[in-house]
Amino acid sequence: MNPPRASWLRPRWLLNQRAAKALLWTVVLVAAAVGANIVGIYLVGSVAGWERWLAATASYFLVWRLCLYGATAYGWVWMRRRLLAREAQRGADKQARRRLVRSEIAGVAAIVALEASLLMQAA
Repeated sequence: MNPPRASWLRPRWLLNQRAAKALLWTVVLVAAAVGANIVGIYLVGSVAGWERWLAATASYFLVWRLCLYGATAYGWVWMRRRLLAREAQRGADKQARRRLVRSEIAGVAAIVALEASLLMQAA
């Protein structure tokens, strides 16, 4: 008789290729952010100088983020139209619409939380 297999000891999401790719991208992005800070500190000469430079250029970064949010919204609207058209052909447009609305709410909440935390740091 075979012993019972403890499937909960081997979570499938760890072996999932999509999860591995997402984890790899996360590590790459964090490494790029750390690298950018290290290079910035090296170029400016000190951590205090780097912090002053970041504070002085905060408005430029705000403009950059707004442009990024606008480009993301444009791409989202384009993708949303295509997805809803495809799901309407399959007859599953109500479920797709609900999933999209949940994603949109989560995305807007994340952006609001990010910008609110940046405003609270600046104050």
